[in-house]
Amino acid sequence: MTAPSTFGLSSEARNLHWLLTNLVEEVPGILSVAVVSSDGLLLLSSDPGRNAQARETGTGRPSGPRGSSADLATLVSGIGSLTIGAAKLLAFGGVKHTMVAMDEGSLFVMSISDGSLLGVHGSADCDMSVVAYHMALFVGRAGHVLTPQLRSELRKSLESEPTGSAR
Repeated sequence: MTAPSTFGLSSEARNLHWLLTNLVEEVPGILSVAVVSSDGLLLLSSDPGRNAQARETGTGRPSGPRGSSADLATLVSGIGSLTIGAAKLLAFGGVKHTMVAMDEGSLFVMSISDGSLLGVHGSADCDMSVVAYHMALFVGRAGHVLTPQLRSELRKSLESEPTGSAR
């Protein structure tokens, strides 16, 4: 994982970056992590360098940044919307978490606060219960500080990320 630059960010934003870095480094099998706002925008990523790299390697066709955190954010947002709709239709209350197990890996989505979501892409051999436990710890530590002001700051820091080189 490439550590994102936290220069110029508030202490709350730096703490969230630190929590995300620890999540990825401490839990075996996590490949990438994304925090997504309620409107589907990527706020925080475990691999910001891959975003710039994906933008650089475009082949001229109008496709999204494949393999980047933006792809994970898109999946997390879509799955989050689908499960929230299903919960409303079934009248079973709010969605706490969703897990999609595939042959070659897993995708985990967990609600943070105010519609924000935490998404984790895990390898096929990750221990799903360990990943879910550490995601819950992250949500418990990060949920109360993810204010509208902090979401705006995180979004602006991603937009100002350099596009010409991976960090």
